[in-house]
Amino acid sequence: MSSKISGRVSPQPCPHLLDFCSRNGSEPFRALQDCIRVKPPGGRAAIRREPFEVPRCGTCDESSRPRLYACVACAAVFCHAPPLHSHASAHALSVPGHEIAVDVDRAELFCCACRDQVYDRDFDAAVVLAQTITSTTSTSGSTVTQCKATGSQPDNLRKRRRVDYSLWAPNSRENAIIENHSIPLHDATNGSLISSTELPWGLRGLNNLGNTCFMNSVLQALLHTPPLRNYFLSDRHNRYYCQQKNGAILNGSKNSRFCLACDMDAMFSAVFSGDRTPYSPAKFLHSWWQHAANLASYEQQDAHEFFISMLDGIHEKVAKEKRKTHSPGTGDCCIAHRVFSGILRSDVMCMACGFTSTTYDPCLDISLDLEPNQGVSGKSSLAKSNNSCNVEADCMGSSQNCGISTLKGCLERFTRAEKLGSDQKFFCQKCQVRQESLKQMSIRKLPLVSCFHIKRFEHSSIRRMSRKVDRYLQFPFSLDMAPYLSSSILRSRFGNRIFPFDGDEQDACNEVSSEFELFAVVTHTGKLDAGHYVTYLRLSNHWYKCDDAWITRVNESIVLAAQGYMMFYVQKMLYYKASEKQAASWCDVRK
Repeated sequence: MSSKISGRVSPQPCPHLLDFCSRNGSEPFRALQDCIRVKPPGGRAAIRREPFEVPRCGTCDESSRPRLYACVACAAVFCHAPPLHSHASAHALSVPGHEIAVDVDRAELFCCACRDQVYDRDFDAAVVLAQTITSTTSTSGSTVTQCKATGSQPDNLRKRRRVDYSLWAPNSRENAIIENHSIPLHDATNGSLISSTELPWGLRGLNNLGNTCFMNSVLQALLHTPPLRNYFLSDRHNRYYCQQKNGAILNGSKNSRFCLACDMDAMFSAVFSGDRTPYSPAKFLHSWWQHAANLASYEQQDAHEFFISMLDGIHEKVAKEKRKTHSPGTGDCCIAHRVFSGILRSDVMCMACGFTSTTYDPCLDISLDLEPNQGVSGKSSLAKSNNSCNVEADCMGSSQNCGISTLKGCLERFTRAEKLGSDQKFFCQKCQVRQESLKQMSIRKLPLVSCFHIKRFEHSSIRRMSRKVDRYLQFPFSLDMAPYLSSSILRSRFGNRIFPFDGDEQDACNEVSSEFELFAVVTHTGKLDAGHYVTYLRLSNHWYKCDDAWITRVNESIVLAAQGYMMFYVQKMLYYKASEKQAASWCDVRK
């Protein structure tokens, strides 16, 4: 649900926050505002009852957890360290009416029941005022009470995101303490050492803005798509020039109020700036809401649906600016379609006379059905999917014998000829009547980056229910797409004699390489209506798990055991390896 305020889409607020505000009068956060502390000059706001207080979790007495939250109702402090545990959520579930808490180190409201950030306009205004007063006055320890005495109000609440802050750096004495009383942190997954200095360039976490893991997972894959990355980092789309050309700054017209390509350019600049602190893609989320108003809410959305919607948004913007029709399959199009767009070929053959009707359709991705579960019971299949690491080692042979699906098997099923039902007879131009037919799909032209979407969400109109398919899928790191090209399909069907009559298929397969390398996997865990998206990235021959703001290095076995939902493969000739120091010239997409 969403509502429009001043022409903009406003997401529906958290129900627990609404309930808390309704039970606590017109100023529900009045006591909390007096505890806002800001380190000058222009530092981050925090919540402290005393200036030098060290908050600790009331359950485990820890002060160094990733997040510490103070309950707004009772002021008790609890930690929140997913996926290990969350004492804050346990407190909220055990005591009704105590769902709303505040991050003691960031002064941000958090719903422990929804496990997401929530926003209150009055509280955010108080935080902005405290930061503004602290940054413009020379005296320290300014509080919200002093701010209210001035009677001033912030011009724009969004200034909160633009307030500068100074990073903490240890002095010589603190460095000595750290070296003598600390041990290296180990990755909990594989025990390997990891630090921010070891992370590849451009690897940066993305803050969850409220059930936006679906967006963060896709954005992480796009930010490290080699052709797309090189396009934006080489300033091929300059957001300042685009805004000036379209008059967005001057007149703010409806047609130029948002540009997803400009927001992508800003995001690439921020992510590849060298800053390791998590980035908040709030501007991009707002622009996407303007493009897809029907999806503008803080509810969980489908990552694949977001991927297609976002690419279409970039394409439509470019098409309107140039005022001409683009053909996504020819390359004369926007950067999104130049990278991801391919062409599918569909052949429908009359079973009576052999007449074939051929159509071509552009595609941004390929949606694949999982192979049928043959020879394995439901319980056995579920047990194997839960131990997918062992399954992969034991079942490298036929997927039918093991009862699991493989990506190659799904592609073979996608390009396999199938007989259309009696209710799907097509009109044969040669027979001049409707006849039974065979239909076969193939790939006419490969894109620079192939995205495979696995259909894990099934919808039954007969049973009137939906469910998620949790079956394991094997996917290779290297993939040869040659067997699924139209040229290979036609050769296997007709032999080489077909090519003198349909020579364009031979030319199409020679335009680009058919060998691809896996560089990103988007996974989904949980149920259909309540789940979580995570992305695994392959950078510098190492795998990294991107779980919203948290980045960890993992082993290949962890990636292979993941429940793949979207897989991104880039042409092998474009696959970038840091050790080879290849130049950016190989990624010219200016055709």
